[in-house]
Amino acid sequence: MDGLMEFKTEDGAVVVVEGVEDESGARLVTREDGPARATRTFEGALEGVRAAAESALRVFRDGSLRPDSVELEFGVKLSAESGAVIAKGAVEGHLLVKLSWSPGQSGPAPEAAERS
Repeated sequence: MDGLMEFKTEDGAVVVVEGVEDESGARLVTREDGPARATRTFEGALEGVRAAAESALRVFRDGSLRPDSVELEFGVKLSAESGAVIAKGAVEGHLLVKLSWSPGQSGPAPEAAERS
């Protein structure tokens, strides 16, 4: 079983996550029983992922596509030392983007145009 990591939130709550063995075979170890304690807050660990999401949203919202909605899905790995990193999934650097558009109205309805 992979090791456990303990993060504290900014308001003091404890979040325990399961760590995964990295590609080098290194494992998370602690000097005492229980999960390894992260050096960053839970929010601090996720800060990089939040910044990546903001950048991705800016790219898709501000471009020529102008979708009505943008949905981003990140795979996230938490590390006691590094915080959160965008995880590799079925494709390198797992990021799923969904853009959608609603049928637009090209102008007022004919009845409304005749009444004005």
